[in-house]
Amino acid sequence: PMKILYFAWLRERVGCTEEEIAPPAEVATVGALTDWLAAQSPRHAKAFAERRTIRVAVDQVFARDDQPIAGAREIAYFPPFTGG
Repeated sequence: PMKILYFAWLRERVGCTEEEIAPPAEVATVGALTDWLAAQSPRHAKAFAERRTIRVAVDQVFARDDQPIAGAREIAYFPPFTGG
């Protein structure tokens, strides 16, 4: 299993800060994982509705949708960052 972390409004929409998941074997990339998570519940679907704006980190390194997730321990989802 891997740990999924949600930050800011993603956490509010999903309804939790983190969850342990074991996605099916065919879920092999960041993009496929995001699609799979979005299908898990209406709350997940709402959280990932604006998917293009969401950033993802695999084991604390920012990742693109085509990055493999095999062996990952932690996947984190972030809303867009604002400059300051």
